[in-house]
Amino acid sequence: MEKRIAILGAGESGCGAAVLAKKIGFDVFVSDFGTIAEQYKQMLDSHNIEWEEKQHTEEKILNAQEVIKSPGIPNEAPMVRKIAEAGIPIISEIEFAGRYTKAKMVCITGSNGKTTTTSLIYHIFREAGLNVGLAGNIGKSLALQVAEGDKDYYIVELSSFQLDNMYEFRVNVAVLMNITPDHMDRYGYEMQNYVDAKFRILRNQQPEDAFIFWNDDPIIRRELEKYQHGKLYPFAENNDEGLAAYSDGEKIIFTEPTPFNMEQEELSLTGKHNLYNSMAAGISANVAGIRNETIKEALSSFTGVEHRLEKVTTINGVEYINDSKATNVNSCWYALQSMKKNTILILGGKDKGNDYSEIADLVREKCSGLIFLGADNSKLQEFFGGFGLPIADVKSMKECIEAAAAMADDGETVLLSPCCASFDLFKSYEDRGRQFKEEVLKLQ
Repeated sequence: MEKRIAILGAGESGCGAAVLAKKIGFDVFVSDFGTIAEQYKQMLDSHNIEWEEKQHTEEKILNAQEVIKSPGIPNEAPMVRKIAEAGIPIISEIEFAGRYTKAKMVCITGSNGKTTTTSLIYHIFREAGLNVGLAGNIGKSLALQVAEGDKDYYIVELSSFQLDNMYEFRVNVAVLMNITPDHMDRYGYEMQNYVDAKFRILRNQQPEDAFIFWNDDPIIRRELEKYQHGKLYPFAENNDEGLAAYSDGEKIIFTEPTPFNMEQEELSLTGKHNLYNSMAAGISANVAGIRNETIKEALSSFTGVEHRLEKVTTINGVEYINDSKATNVNSCWYALQSMKKNTILILGGKDKGNDYSEIADLVREKCSGLIFLGADNSKLQEFFGGFGLPIADVKSMKECIEAAAAMADDGETVLLSPCCASFDLFKSYEDRGRQFKEEVLKLQ
């Protein structure tokens, strides 16, 4: 009898997993408690895969030998609990896809910077002419790419949620950018649970693999000795013994495996956080044996990531920047730190147990006004209300941009860097960022 696999969630990862499972010969059933997007219904239908939406039919799920769960579904969801109680193993799409490919895996995680770093690494590998796929939180589902035509390398952005359900997956080059509080609501408000999830990226590393990390992160330094890992390639801003990359203020110096350096001015991305992103990407490519000249050229030609410090336009002397991907406080901290002008900061959304004290000093130093964009802004009012800054409280992006245009003076910047998830008023951080850009461009 063929093995049965049930898949919870019919988004990019769930449908990709379904296509791969069907191709291998599994009996596949896909169930989504919400509504399935039309493109994914068509994908499932074209592969003759049975699916349901707006419900979970228990008898069709609990008879599976294994369940693939989409990362956005929490472990507390009633159906997930029933699967666990039935003793059925729950894995992620990434774990499943990894069983059916011999490709080298370059995987990136961290609280901040992972999308930019992942995109940078992918850009370098492509410029080097390698057969490479982009997967995980961005790009096409890893499982779908394995099903449709395998690659030699995959550059995979991994969230803590994806790592939670990965067990045997081996990461050849692991990149850990940083660890700061995020998703506390999913981890029982216990920071160590979140830290443990991030370190799962090292689970199956062998001595010949690589572990690239920010050397100045106190949590990473503290946790490092608990885990087996490949060869260490730490990076930091200032030179220290044993670093694989550092800066002398003018150049980035890469020390191993093949030493080279490049002018910081040549980097396409600016700001301290992007210096770290560029170091991590450069080391990853260096470890993979890509020529130094190719790495330098690619780090100079990269054009950036949508919704991450994305310059939209300047209107009446006011610059508008879309950083909708800043869904946690530390991400906003990096954004504010890179601001050169007085800033109107737009905050708000679905709070994940945020502590805003991390950005308090930067808000006092850099901000000339605040706009709270969310269904419930009471926590923001409570924290920032006494800062003596002009504040607008809004419930839609149209209202938000009208308030920003009224508040901002010539020479200032309006920055959308919300610190929060988007689900109270928007479909996703992408939806929030696109609405921001649309409303800004209407001002012209």
